[in-house]
Amino acid sequence: MRTSALLSLALGTVSVLGGPITSRSTYSVKGSHPVPEGWRQVQRAPADHIMELRIGLTQGDFAGLEKYLTQSSNPNHPQYGKHLLIDDVHNFIKPSKESSDAVHAWLYENGILAEDIDYTPAKDWIKVKMSVADVEDLLDTKYHTYRSDDGRTAVRTPEWSLPRHLHDHVSTIQPTNSFFGPRTQARMDRRKTEAIADMEDIAEYLPPPPDAATVDAVCNTTWVTPLCLRTLYGTVDYTVQAADKNTMAMNDFLGEVSLRSDTELYLQSFRPEALAAAQEFTQISINGGTVQQTPLNETQLEAQTGIEGNLDDQTMIGVAWPTPLVIYSTGGSPPYIPDLTTPENTNEPYLVWLEYVLSLPDPLPSVISTSYDDDEQTVPKDYAIQVCNALAQLGARGTTVMFASGDAGVGTDGNCYTNDGRNASTFLPNFPSTCPYVTSTGGTMSFNPEVPVFRNRTSGLYTGGGGFSYYFDTPDYQKAAVQSYLAKTGVAEKYAGLFRPDGRAYPDLSGQSLNYTIYWNGTLRPVSGTSASTPAVSGILALVNDALIAAGKPTLGFLNPLLYGGLAQAFNDITTGSNYGCGTEGFPAVEGWDAATGVGTPNFKQILALLGVGEKDGNWGSW
Repeated sequence: MRTSALLSLALGTVSVLGGPITSRSTYSVKGSHPVPEGWRQVQRAPADHIMELRIGLTQGDFAGLEKYLTQSSNPNHPQYGKHLLIDDVHNFIKPSKESSDAVHAWLYENGILAEDIDYTPAKDWIKVKMSVADVEDLLDTKYHTYRSDDGRTAVRTPEWSLPRHLHDHVSTIQPTNSFFGPRTQARMDRRKTEAIADMEDIAEYLPPPPDAATVDAVCNTTWVTPLCLRTLYGTVDYTVQAADKNTMAMNDFLGEVSLRSDTELYLQSFRPEALAAAQEFTQISINGGTVQQTPLNETQLEAQTGIEGNLDDQTMIGVAWPTPLVIYSTGGSPPYIPDLTTPENTNEPYLVWLEYVLSLPDPLPSVISTSYDDDEQTVPKDYAIQVCNALAQLGARGTTVMFASGDAGVGTDGNCYTNDGRNASTFLPNFPSTCPYVTSTGGTMSFNPEVPVFRNRTSGLYTGGGGFSYYFDTPDYQKAAVQSYLAKTGVAEKYAGLFRPDGRAYPDLSGQSLNYTIYWNGTLRPVSGTSASTPAVSGILALVNDALIAAGKPTLGFLNPLLYGGLAQAFNDITTGSNYGCGTEGFPAVEGWDAATGVGTPNFKQILALLGVGEKDGNWGSW
């Protein structure tokens, strides 16, 4: 490795303390995580392959940030709604001088040049580009190239080490042993992927005259339209009041695209008054993320690229127009890399996206919708905690962070085994839904009443995700609801050993998620998934924020304490059905919160009434 003069850093000059500190004898394993099922080692990683190493320093006072987040999200606390500004958040999470000095001294001893180092704004992450050979020396490990069954490749190592004195100063380092990456949820009905629908095919389901806009008149389970969603959840007659002060956002990963041409066709068909929005949404490319607006090529058509991106943006605009939409397109973890020996984008994109968004000035979008997740056990626990802590920072700044709960119920049949060498049967919770600082969105279907979504194997098995985390404990805000659910259902005894009853439980709420009508590649297609319910509910919450802003009140921010603290009364409770998976019936829906549909689906007018910005419908009592 290279040598250099003493590092002169933005944090100040770092002194090398007490002579050499990085001899091999002082190293011990800091991080270890098994290679997930479906990934296989192919060959040693090229020694000259360059990766951007991200060193996560122990944050100075995350406990203080968490306490403030809890208070500012509790409707019964004096701090409620007093969201933090960016500098306030940085003051909580910036590492201590002791941690910063120790890590920089170690880098200096290993010849890292000052000009090679970059930082996140709070300096809780150090970023440095290095060759595989140098990273192997730095972390006392060996990297290999791995390939997944679905064609992804990654340069990773299952185990890495640090000098023992640094273990308390470094929370995680990536890319090392995390195979975690976004997994899209949107899916077309297999029976209809070859059939091109046109407007004549669904003419009977198009918007009727306004005076006939009842749920029975405008909703059909075969083709769910924006008018159906707006009528079902009560936003159809709401007029946006604060479009100049409120924004909503969504994420595109995995090379996904949101095509204006398709959105224009969608709005022309289903919400013509919003037609201009197809050309007005903002696209931001992060780390080379695609913002393509040209026709899909043959490879993209084969991969159905754009199904997810189009579903998300068309749904959010269709529900919440004219609230402005921002789309973050983040590169990383592509589904296919043609040259196995030179993999691209060694970092998974969640962290790259979070670094970008958390560096933005205030105010951030009031709601951010993400329709991706992965099995929790593919993520090293230390890394999951670090990503989750970053999501907490978004909540502290007043953003409601929404994630899809997944589309395989409690786990995909045939894959429900632990990844710790025991190969024991287990349910498979999804991350980031298991992070206690996000709002996880499950799926429903049918109308009057709604039930947990279920599609049989003939057309592609699909049931909404839900379950309990192995990494995160049940947060205080949902303990009463979860304990009541366990007592009512007896699932802890029925599924003993398959899940952790004292884990963070999800989903938190739900929405329609079967057969959304979208345009893709110029044609109408039915698309399903919790990646449909997530942008739909996100759009509804953006409208709630619009009403709050217009009334001079703060935005919802981190929603869960409010949701479990009383706002659940304004949701339509789902009481029958379950979320199948792992060869079981999964978790049943019951009265109150459940691990299939959360607290239920939103009733917009009742939400506004309970928040004091709409007409009351019934006696809601106190929080």
